[in-house]
Amino acid sequence: MEQYVIKGGTPLVGEVTIAGAKNAALGILAAAVMTDKECIIENVPNVRDTRVLLQAIKEIGATVKYIDEHTVSICGGTIRNIDTLCVDDEFIRKIRASYYLLGALLGKYKRSQVALPGGCDIGSRPIDLHIKGFEALGAHVTVGKGMVTATADRLVGKHVYLDKISVGATINIMMAAVFAEGKTTIENAAKEPHIVDVANFLNSMGANIKGAGTNEIRIRGVKELKGTEYSIIPDQIEAGTFMMAAAATDGNVLIKNVIPKHLEAISSKLTEIGATVEEYDDSVRVIGCHGKRLRPTQIITQPYPGFPTDMQPQMAVTLGLSDGTSVISENIFENRFKYTDELARMGARIKVEGNMAIISGVESYSGATVVAPDLRAGAALVIAGLAAEGFTVIEDIKYIQRGYEKFEEKLRDLGGQIEIVETEKEIIKFKLKVG
Repeated sequence: MEQYVIKGGTPLVGEVTIAGAKNAALGILAAAVMTDKECIIENVPNVRDTRVLLQAIKEIGATVKYIDEHTVSICGGTIRNIDTLCVDDEFIRKIRASYYLLGALLGKYKRSQVALPGGCDIGSRPIDLHIKGFEALGAHVTVGKGMVTATADRLVGKHVYLDKISVGATINIMMAAVFAEGKTTIENAAKEPHIVDVANFLNSMGANIKGAGTNEIRIRGVKELKGTEYSIIPDQIEAGTFMMAAAATDGNVLIKNVIPKHLEAISSKLTEIGATVEEYDDSVRVIGCHGKRLRPTQIITQPYPGFPTDMQPQMAVTLGLSDGTSVISENIFENRFKYTDELARMGARIKVEGNMAIISGVESYSGATVVAPDLRAGAALVIAGLAAEGFTVIEDIKYIQRGYEKFEEKLRDLGGQIEIVETEKEIIKFKLKVG
């Protein structure tokens, strides 16, 4: 089993280039099968989730080719067995974004069957809003034996109100509505940058989508889509993770290939706690407090443009080193504080009460052996290890590899002392090498 071993205490210094947005890529890759023509998609992050989704797309009959490490060609015109379309294998059940194929295939073929999605255990993420949207468009949806099946004789545009803001439901309903007859309106839609990116991708294929990025998206159905070439936006959460790592280690990092507008909530809080954030056209620089301790603050996670739930664990690790008491209120996922017990092993002082974490800052963390409970919490524990005194071993790094490309390599380029190991012997060897 692969693990990270880290020797902490070294400020991160240098430049890092951010990959394409994982959450945008998953929606865009699924949407690419909605045309029979070739789509060439650039800036695809080479992470486990995208590789699993591409394999699933290939298994239903689409042609998938890697042009280079970050460029993929997809052609849905080779999908033949429409009546038996079924997306199900042991890997697709482990990623949350498998459900995007429901909307894509339902829209194109009026039929889709996909395994119920998995992903990180960070809280309840039901697909009832997805089903509500599909049924509003005229589909019949059943759930059973671990599968979701949606069928329709025809899809007709309707007004869909989402009872709760949902990124996944917004993207899925938007994709299904592309081929629906007439006009579809999605009200109380999510506004995240990757929703705008999926909409822009679909529009580049000939879809008619307006209002993405606002709370009301309007889709006018079209007969067919064409091929396209498209480049995915940078990953705001990967960028935010490196921003937090720079602040927590008292470093100085230039984070390149970003859209600073997407990072405003993160940049604002880092500035508030005493770090320096410099914004440029397509990069940001984060500088620590020059040996001083960070200041405490309060965080409330909210849908975009609020502070992202996917940055909450990384922020908690950083605030754990501040001089005072901070409070984080988690309003999106109820199981998002599972990492706090692991962070406590490293000396953090965090008390969780319901959806709230009360963090009393400490001067430093101490290295320990910890387990990554999910993707973002795993990245947060890496930051803690980089900031800690001594050695840290992080187990279950498969979660981290789901969403971060070459994470350890990028950290090493910034001066971080981190390696992937599999055995106790390799851990000892690492300790001797850097000790």
